[in-house]
Amino acid sequence: MPLRYLLDTNILSDLIRHPQGNIANKIHAVGESSVCTSIIVAAELRFGAAKSGSIRLTDRVDIVLSALEVLPFDPPADRHYADIRQQLTRRGEIIGPNDLLIAAHARSQDLIMITANTREFSRVPQLGVENWLDG
Repeated sequence: MPLRYLLDTNILSDLIRHPQGNIANKIHAVGESSVCTSIIVAAELRFGAAKSGSIRLTDRVDIVLSALEVLPFDPPADRHYADIRQQLTRRGEIIGPNDLLIAAHARSQDLIMITANTREFSRVPQLGVENWLDG
């Protein structure tokens, strides 16, 4: 099954906090082979664990990331980044720098962005966005 969904930091944070919760159920329903995350999301999660100083949290982040495909940020993501940033800047609707990179990554791979931050990601043209924490 091809990849279809890119999981954002807040979605994976919820999975780390609730390993048997809604996100785990949704991943099971769509199939583990259809979900992935971005190296940028992995970096955000690892930073959060390091900042907390919690070995337990670091271990849980390691477990979750080892179970997922973590996509490298490769071309054509750079072109999508430039296009998205230019469009959002022109409209005065810029989003956070890491969210911009993650959105470009998802769009460049034709993946649906799974996030609780739908307000920002829905500004990105031609990016499918879903919130798996809603319901």
